[in-house]
Amino acid sequence: MKKEYKKEEKRVSKVIQGIISVSAKGTGYLRVPDYKEDPEINFKDLNTALHGDVVEIILNPKGHGRITAKVSKIISRAKIGFSGVLEKKDNKYLLKPDDTKMYTYILISEKMLNGAKIGQKVYVEITLWKDSTKMPEGKIVKVLGQPGENNAEMYAIAIEKGFNSDFPQKVEEEARKIKNLGISNEDYKDRRDFRKTLTFTIDPEDAKDFDDAISFKEIGNNEYEIGIHIADVSHYVKIESELDREARKRGTSVYLVDRTIPMLPEILSNDLCSLMPNKDRLTMSAVFVLNKNADVLKEWYGHTIIHSQKRFSYEDAEKSIKKTELPFHKELSILNNLAKKLTKERFTNGAISLEQEEVKFILDKNGTPIKVIKKERGDSNKLIEEFMLLANKKIAETISKGTKKEGGVFVYRIHDNPNKEKMTDLAFFLRSLGHKISLVDGIIPTKEINNLLKKLEGKSEESTVNRAVIRSMAKAIYSTKNVGHYGLAFEYYAHFTSPIRRYPDIVVHRLLTDYLNKLKVGKEKLNIYEEISRHASEREKYASDAERASIKYKQVEYMSSRISETFKGIVSGLTEWGIYVEEKETKCEGLVRVRDMGDDFYVFNEKKLELVGQKKKKRYRLGDSVTIKVKSVDLEKKTIDYILII
Repeated sequence: MKKEYKKEEKRVSKVIQGIISVSAKGTGYLRVPDYKEDPEINFKDLNTALHGDVVEIILNPKGHGRITAKVSKIISRAKIGFSGVLEKKDNKYLLKPDDTKMYTYILISEKMLNGAKIGQKVYVEITLWKDSTKMPEGKIVKVLGQPGENNAEMYAIAIEKGFNSDFPQKVEEEARKIKNLGISNEDYKDRRDFRKTLTFTIDPEDAKDFDDAISFKEIGNNEYEIGIHIADVSHYVKIESELDREARKRGTSVYLVDRTIPMLPEILSNDLCSLMPNKDRLTMSAVFVLNKNADVLKEWYGHTIIHSQKRFSYEDAEKSIKKTELPFHKELSILNNLAKKLTKERFTNGAISLEQEEVKFILDKNGTPIKVIKKERGDSNKLIEEFMLLANKKIAETISKGTKKEGGVFVYRIHDNPNKEKMTDLAFFLRSLGHKISLVDGIIPTKEINNLLKKLEGKSEESTVNRAVIRSMAKAIYSTKNVGHYGLAFEYYAHFTSPIRRYPDIVVHRLLTDYLNKLKVGKEKLNIYEEISRHASEREKYASDAERASIKYKQVEYMSSRISETFKGIVSGLTEWGIYVEEKETKCEGLVRVRDMGDDFYVFNEKKLELVGQKKKKRYRLGDSVTIKVKSVDLEKKTIDYILII
């Protein structure tokens, strides 16, 4: 016992680096390997650290309670900019940040107001903060508008995550020059010509940036030549150009509820690079010969030129698959059958089915949500997805195997195996809902997960279980180190098919060009590509956060005009302070507080994951169907409060 104590003492004296998480109350936590609980950092010991910062901490001597620590150094900031409302208190100008993890106001001197008025929504950058006992000082970079205005709120969400709809002048000028040059005679040289081959795009109704097209040709003996043609963005965006630096910095396009903030200026993303119908376009292609069983018999990769004959929306393509009299019915039906076989093969190999319902907002001219509808995913969506997966997989496999001997560098899209501890928690959770679940070497077999999700289709538990499964998984990221893709059950995988909206895809296009030209990308460039991978993964997370925040804001705004209305909901979360309920049709999640449950005194049973009334023994569990009434909403905090109708 003494030896163990000494080992622990020795360990707690360490200085540790990591990413800090800060709660809304201003308490910090830092994940430390081999510790059951993350060390807790009191507000006064944060040393100006903010949520997401990379910090250095010193663990305090071990006491009887939870391990505590102090922040000794800020290594790098997650962000320095915050959006919020400008206020004036005690003759001082202050920003009240929207970010609930930002635990302090920001002080702004009069000369740093940039023309802003009290009560306006603004974006502020911190300029000085050395003393954690005082407020940080900042300057107003942009006036966004009035709180509650659609443009102001959407802009605030985007700019805080580092996405700006405005491009630097040099970037715009470079894009304009490229657009004005268009496609020259020289550009047609050394490209395989697909302009006379049937080619079409399938995209959302409101899409403008068409990354991908599919060509189709029957070649006899129940064999088909299928081309996956991707916009040749790397032809226009040269390494270390102004466009390249900006695209690398942004990492990705962002799709908010009412707008797209593109990675590239629109004269490229929505025009010269976009695979519009009835126009010649430069592409990078993966061309496969498949038999009727969807086996790949031949493959070819290279630079091409296409001329799309048809622009389908997903809805149009869906109709053409089903109705014999509509355009391209035969071709789409064959592609659809092949896609289904590719899907079946993936699941046979252990892929996981994780389809979460998504919602789409119908907005009025002011951006106010008037209707919320569920996005439908039909065969046309799955068809495109399956052929994009095929191209991504085969390109990663080809380059990886082709450069293995030389130790070449590549940027993979990886999805690591699940953490065994998280899998054990998931198994416990699913068993608590009454499902039989087994663990094999600490992992729930993918076949069991898929069977369970299939069994729950259309049932009240479905989305709750789906979310729990996703939370138990590792996050997919970009990396130069290949560990395969667990969720897709692929040994090799990369992102190749969306270079208009994802920077790693541009990089993969360049690496494919080098490979085809027999140019070796040596290990001396490993650090460069690893940094590109790390940054792209980070930007993807910020984009996802911005997209979710815009959806949440619109859901709260939608419910703000429906106070006292009743809805059907599903219990989506349980805590000691109440029940989280997701409205069935709009997916608007809100909280039923325990203090508003007046029919009994309710206690949360953490082990059984249920809220139990102490007198009447009424139980609320995840997936239960309930009727709710909208009690109140808080647009500033983006929260909805419901009450139960019993």
